[in-house]
Amino acid sequence: MACPRGTGSAPQEISAQIMTTKDCPFCNPDIKSRIVAEHGSVFAVYDRFPVTEGHLLILPKRHTADWFSLTEEERHDAEKLILCLREKLLADDPTISGFNIGVNCGASAGQTIFHAHIHLIPRRDGDTDDPRGGVRGVIPHKQKY
Repeated sequence: MACPRGTGSAPQEISAQIMTTKDCPFCNPDIKSRIVAEHGSVFAVYDRFPVTEGHLLILPKRHTADWFSLTEEERHDAEKLILCLREKLLADDPTISGFNIGVNCGASAGQTIFHAHIHLIPRRDGDTDDPRGGVRGVIPHKQKY
């Protein structure tokens, strides 16, 4: 996926920039083979358990627990990369008609991998019977209002 490289890093240099923490799947050196785009301090990979086709994860190269522990630079770089990825996804797939952007922070919020990551989930008309309420569906009986 072609997005600005931000730092000018060549793909083979990315793995040297990713800080590793034992047992973190996003810090595993094998992650470099899954990288589809990067910008500055963050990179993107396709989700291994996608909600929809094109579901991406945006991650900091630095191991940190969640969105609240991201630096200002990491949040800024993530926003730039999300905007770029959105444009690329829309250009490649005209069936995409919306997006969900989400972050799980803490086990009670559904976080299972404690390396910060942002979900960019393409949505299409008809992919669910009634999308009204969107991310409110994390608590199913609260989605409809």
